[in-house]
Amino acid sequence: MPRQDTSGRAHDLVLYGATGFAGTLTAEYLARHAPTGLRWALAGRNTAKLERLRDRLAGIDPACAALPLLHADSGDAASLRALAVGTRVLATTVGPYLLHGEPLVAACAAAGTDYVDLTGEPEFIDRMYLRHHETARASGARLVHSCGFDCVPHDLGVHYTVGLLPEGVPLRIDGFVRAGAAFSGGTLSSVLTVLSRPLAMAQAARERRRAEPRPAGRTVRAPLGLPVRSPETRVWGMPLPTVDPQVIARSAAALERYGPDFRYRHYAGVRHLPVAVGGVLGAGALAALAQVPPARRWLAGRVEPGEGPSAERREKSWFAVRFVASGGGKRLVTEVSGGDPGYDETAKMLAESALCLAFDDLPETAGQVTTAVAMGDALTARLQKAGITFRVVRG
Repeated sequence: MPRQDTSGRAHDLVLYGATGFAGTLTAEYLARHAPTGLRWALAGRNTAKLERLRDRLAGIDPACAALPLLHADSGDAASLRALAVGTRVLATTVGPYLLHGEPLVAACAAAGTDYVDLTGEPEFIDRMYLRHHETARASGARLVHSCGFDCVPHDLGVHYTVGLLPEGVPLRIDGFVRAGAAFSGGTLSSVLTVLSRPLAMAQAARERRRAEPRPAGRTVRAPLGLPVRSPETRVWGMPLPTVDPQVIARSAAALERYGPDFRYRHYAGVRHLPVAVGGVLGAGALAALAQVPPARRWLAGRVEPGEGPSAERREKSWFAVRFVASGGGKRLVTEVSGGDPGYDETAKMLAESALCLAFDDLPETAGQVTTAVAMGDALTARLQKAGITFRVVRG
């Protein structure tokens, strides 16, 4: 997996989709927290919006007044290739990724450029593996999807928990997610895109299973599971069919530290059973409506792309993920927690993931890899320093 020497490129980091809701928050985080000397740039399709964002960032850090502005469009492959060959790391917030994401993945894979995004779309991740993993392995590019609330707290939380358990023994971990937050138009659009394509998603998953090698002599499972009552967390666990358990299973398959027989189950943690039942019914209704194009368009129009919760609403938002784990006679409960999961903390996670790839001493990896495999303890340490909590609750 030879890595190209990208040190001579014009930029350490390019943020593509910088003027969208999540992109703006990521840019503001970088303006406040980027290391001295970081060579970074803003990219997007609307130069006027980029100029206004740069002016806004200059109010945070006057040095941002000199940030380069790069024009690029997801429909213009040449502009995306120019972005990729000009930077060491490329971070993108432009979704839904199924509709807009592949040309940039392809450009980064070919150019040996490290890539991070915020996708929670399983079909997109599987198709990018099938089409671009081998190209990225050959060029040395690290393609790291889901570097926001999907899936950093869960993937790194399990990685952190595994490190506290005995080695070489079967491990069992259940994750219980609780959060209080609102969502943006971009998030709603991505969710509806995923829900509207169940057959295509299943086909992509089957194709990936056939193509992806399995860990030799080890077993890794992430079953959906059944509703459970967790005495350790005092919540009802409702099976949560997000992309997170798939990503965690891939980390477990790649890292022998997860043991010879690893199982992970992913739940939404709900304190009261009637609320849990109502949530399941509501999710089912949303999935059904997403199959009907007029209903899907109506739902997507409830929140416009680029819009999101106010700073006051985000200030009150929070998340906590508890992991109930056992192995080798040891049992413990750990937790990853923080503030607004969908936007403030997601912007932090994306920015720190990009900086981690750019500057930290990391394992030699290439191709499509998870956050735990590509960055592991280094990214965990960065997020702890940035205010996200990883702790042992009991054990």
